Amino acid sequence: MTVLRLRLFHAADGARIAYRESGTGPPLILAHSALLTHREFEPAVEHLVHRFRVVLPDLPLHGDSEDRPRHPYTMDWMADVLAAFCAEAGGARPLVGGHGLGAELLLHAVARGALRPAKLALLPNRLHRPAEPGALSTRWRLPARAGAIPGVDRLMLHAARTAYRPALGEKLSARREPAARDLMRHAFADVTGNPSLARSWARFARRWPPGARRELLDAYPSMDFPVLLLWADEDPVHPLQGAEEALDLLPDAMLRVLPGTGFLIAYDDPVGVGRELVAFCG
Repeated sequence: MTVLRLRLFHAADGARIAYRESGTGPPLILAHSALLTHREFEPAVEHLVHRFRVVLPDLPLHGDSEDRPRHPYTMDWMADVLAAFCAEAGGARPLVGGHGLGAELLLHAVARGALRPAKLALLPNRLHRPAEPGALSTRWRLPARAGAIPGVDRLMLHAARTAYRPALGEKLSARREPAARDLMRHAFADVTGNPSLARSWARFARRWPPGARRELLDAYPSMDFPVLLLWADEDPVHPLQGAEEALDLLPDAMLRVLPGTGFLIAYDDPVGVGRELVAFCG
């Protein structure tokens, strides 16, 4: 089993990013999707560490990273924090990839000039399209907003842990991978005793744009570095259509589809994810 070492990064405003790393090659940074943690990519790590120093951050509001309500938790702020982390951990032109929320933040950082990667791997995310109804994409927004109401914050956290039970992880896997239960269990293990997290999530839910991000359609042509669109073929939350539309607009992009994979693509086919990332990132 690959051992992941825990490290901490502090942004200029004090925001904390916890991350794990393993391997000794060039750094490859992979950012997870919403409501999960760095463990989303753990199944693929053993297929990457022979070529890369794999770096897995917990995004703000997730895992062991920043959750204090003093921060704005806007799209701009979260993208800037992630971009600063990527520069620190991966250098001026890092190799980066992301899934879901992690991919959206990387795209936003690139579009606003905060990040210019050497190569960008985009696993399923909404890209320029509106958010699709899905287990981890939209249904958290309304209850999360209630976390700002005094006395409701702890109730919201208990409700979240009930709604996102370990069994949901297996349902998000097209192959019903039992190990995905541990992913959900870890993601929500400590939420009930942290009311400040509820207030931070309420702020994030109010400020995160759920609509189509049409500005990316104008930004794609300026992304002249290599981009990999690594998609799942059985993920209803992130249809293949969005990747095909982006492929036509990105100057240097390729699309790869892993058959028999769903939302938890790295759990459904860790070998395929590792193989494609190694082939792309070199």
